[in-house]
Amino acid sequence: VQLQASGGGLVQAGDSLRLSCAASGRAFSSYVVGWFRQAPGKEREFVAVITPSGGATYYADSVKGRFIISRDNAENTVYLQMNSLKPEDTADYYCAADPIFRVTTKGWGSWGQGTQVTVSS
Repeated sequence: VQLQASGGGLVQAGDSLRLSCAASGRAFSSYVVGWFRQAPGKEREFVAVITPSGGATYYADSVKGRFIISRDNAENTVYLQMNSLKPEDTADYYCAADPIFRVTTKGWGSWGQGTQVTVSS
């Protein structure tokens, strides 16, 4: 499956932003999809993950209660709604897909390109 992330931009602290991860290829609805981010000078970190049906989600503690991951399998798209954004959320955001559920940055079969999110204070 091929992925393309979009929706990044420059916002102020407290604002909201929605990222999209559009997939092409077969059987997208059978893939687990995760969101990750990488700030300048830091390692890539896990943000959120959603199961193929969308019935289960899991978040990093740093975004829990502020970010919401969802998916529309009919549209082959996974979303990351980011609310109450903070300057420390500034990073390049990536989506990834794999048949196996995981909450680490390792082992994902397909990655999209990053979309930049900048949160000013």
